[in-house]
Amino acid sequence: MQTLAVDHPLVAHKLTTLRDVRTDSPTFRRLADELVTLLAYEATRDVRVAPATVETPVEPAQGVQLANPKPLVVPILRAGLGMLDGMTRLLPTAEVGFLGMIRDEGTLQAQTYATRLPDDLSGRQCYVLDPMLATGGTLAAAIKLLLDRGARDVTALCLLAAPEGLRFLEETLDSAAPIRVVTAAVDSHLNEHGFIVPGLGDAGDRLYGVV
Repeated sequence: MQTLAVDHPLVAHKLTTLRDVRTDSPTFRRLADELVTLLAYEATRDVRVAPATVETPVEPAQGVQLANPKPLVVPILRAGLGMLDGMTRLLPTAEVGFLGMIRDEGTLQAQTYATRLPDDLSGRQCYVLDPMLATGGTLAAAIKLLLDRGARDVTALCLLAAPEGLRFLEETLDSAAPIRVVTAAVDSHLNEHGFIVPGLGDAGDRLYGVV
């Protein structure tokens, strides 16, 4: 498994404000959106393209365009929705699937409650959006579902990751297919409640409020 913690001053600047407990939800949503676009730039470095020719005002020019089948972006509900606009801003022609998963706070195990994905993902490059890679259970379950449907090229975008979650993904999925994780930072550890430390709190609550 490959992990990339994006080392860029704008990423660090936006992440610092996201961590701040004083940052309100509207500001948090805007900064998360901007941060995801920066992460997406690195995450799509290997996106597949095909040769294309276009007419400029002067003469034909050789270039590239996204290859078929189109990439698939999969936000994990609900917090992953806060990352969707930032990702599709960079990949506007990508298709979007949805995956509803919830973590049992007692067992820390992930449960799936909704799916809206193609049945066959063979040949598709998949980008999974999950703000917090904490224990790794939710993201591992999501990626396994994609692999079971034929995906063999999966990149996860996370605002933050914990070493425990990265280790769990590697131990659980590394033999199944190459997996890539792109994140703004890898934090210190998980606390006894399974939260990333220092982290930024519950991403879903900070994006949308406590409901």
